[in-house]
Amino acid sequence: MKTVRLEAPAKVNYRLDVIRKRPDGYHELRMIMQRVGLCDVITISLVEEPGIRVRCGRDGVPDGPGNIAWRAADALLQLSSVQTGIEIDIDKRIPVAAGLGGGSSDCATVLMGLNDLLGLDLSRERLMEIGVKLGADVPFFIYRQTALAEGIGERLSAVDAVSPVWMVLVNPNVHVSTAWVYQNLQLTSDSGTHIIPRFYGSIDEICAVLHNDLESVTISAHPVIGEIKELLVADGARGALMSGSGPTVFGLFPDEASARRSAGRLAVERGWFAAAVATL
Repeated sequence: MKTVRLEAPAKVNYRLDVIRKRPDGYHELRMIMQRVGLCDVITISLVEEPGIRVRCGRDGVPDGPGNIAWRAADALLQLSSVQTGIEIDIDKRIPVAAGLGGGSSDCATVLMGLNDLLGLDLSRERLMEIGVKLGADVPFFIYRQTALAEGIGERLSAVDAVSPVWMVLVNPNVHVSTAWVYQNLQLTSDSGTHIIPRFYGSIDEICAVLHNDLESVTISAHPVIGEIKELLVADGARGALMSGSGPTVFGLFPDEASARRSAGRLAVERGWFAAAVATL
């Protein structure tokens, strides 16, 4: 039996502009995406018993073909001449339906892990082509760099010289449907017209670009998101923003100690999920 144990990191969106709705029903986006050090742990094993088995044991995460990690394994198994079964165990540490890309990251990690285990030797670009058919954020996690993402998220270009920062992720223990958020988004005529710089040498330069077109939609249904932003800034965050379609909020802090203090206080006093993490 061959086994690998890999980390699947979460992401935040420093920026999320919705440019327009496309004829195919998707939305044209422009995002700055950043991986962070909150990770699911994925164990992938090649076994003698045929078939694909995914185990997670987390509410809201299916164990069978409904899991995006299962579909990733199926896609690569179809490209392989190896006669094998696949077992995937997911230690889920990233909140579910939280705007942090946990499912997409799990999918990308399975694609990369099985590419090695099955000896397929597929290029990063080929894995990204397979990944985008499974989920729009999957190519970003295969890209493994801070990136400007355009289209539905599949067109990626590196954002260089981004200052590493500490941040606090706060999730108020509610789930948000990404589809619902986009269905209720009212696009304005100037969406996506701002020029985005490509250099962020300090935390203040990162804070200056923070923006999320989806934030107003999700806050209208979950006002606690606005409250979390205010609490993070009051705790010393230089800036705070909802990630993706929410409801997770991240606050950028000047150092590790202040981030850890804020995360600990919010977890204890509010009972929310709160974690201090560094960017990757």
